[in-house]
Amino acid sequence: MAASLGGKPRRLKDGFVRVRRRDLERLTTEVMQLREFLPRVLNVELLEMLQGPQTKKEPLEQERLRLEALHLKSRLEVVQTECQREREEKLLLREQLWQSGEELQQQVDFCSGLGSAACGLLWSCSAKEDTVTQWLVDGKLPSFLNVAAQTLESFGKSLDEEVKDQSEDYNSQEHQFVLAVAGTVTNVAAVACGRDFLCSSGRVLLDTLMKLLELMKPAFFPKLKVLMLMALYNVSISINGLKIIGENKGLVRLIWTLLNDGHWEVSLHSLRLLQSLLLEEDTVLVLGPSLLDPELHARVGLLASSAQPGLRSTAQQTLEDLQALKKGQ
Repeated sequence: MAASLGGKPRRLKDGFVRVRRRDLERLTTEVMQLREFLPRVLNVELLEMLQGPQTKKEPLEQERLRLEALHLKSRLEVVQTECQREREEKLLLREQLWQSGEELQQQVDFCSGLGSAACGLLWSCSAKEDTVTQWLVDGKLPSFLNVAAQTLESFGKSLDEEVKDQSEDYNSQEHQFVLAVAGTVTNVAAVACGRDFLCSSGRVLLDTLMKLLELMKPAFFPKLKVLMLMALYNVSISINGLKIIGENKGLVRLIWTLLNDGHWEVSLHSLRLLQSLLLEEDTVLVLGPSLLDPELHARVGLLASSAQPGLRSTAQQTLEDLQALKKGQ
């Protein structure tokens, strides 16, 4: 560009070049003209022609992205369809489960009602000594005792649940069923042959009765407690039965707890069972330390001043027996 100037420039020291003012003005004019006309020459078509090899890649990349998007969209539609199908199946299964639960509850209610009615009849029939004897002759009693033990154990497990409220409706089918079972066992134990059979083949049932008495809270299920205490008392009439019951180290503590039950009939039958323990010397030797517990004597002393005549009389007799045992020791 310097060669197009009018004269030959002269080189000075330190790398500077001296040009004439006229040449500098001409150079400035040419630069301004280039700035004005260059955009007109380098138009869009020329730029596209120069950048052609690079822009060819864009349609291929866009096509690849479009195909990939279509593939993902197709997969999404498939997944959404499967999700909807599974949701419908889940709703259908939930409906079937609800219907099954309703049917199962109906069957449970029917079985509870049937069991309650059947055991109610057994309870009434077992009040006759001949009936219990006939059950033994026919070999029907063992199966009943197994069912009775399972029923009472299941009832005890339901009481062991922390969320279970033991103040249930006493007129429920379940409660009536358990009452009838306990009542029948009590009547069986009231007959000599039935009592002997319980001592020889009903130890599991006897243990279940005592465990269930431990689980039930004070003031709840008084009728059931009374029936089970009566059954244990009937068994204790037999020397073998008394020994079996007396093997339970926590029996005296259980009786003391039941004396504090708050229901006078439960306290009365607990005293009768305690009296039965005091009559047998071998049992006294085994349970002696617990029978001398001052708390037990104090509780029986409180019951000796009860407003209930039968409870007061039994408590006074039991207190005399305990005091005699203490003097003997």
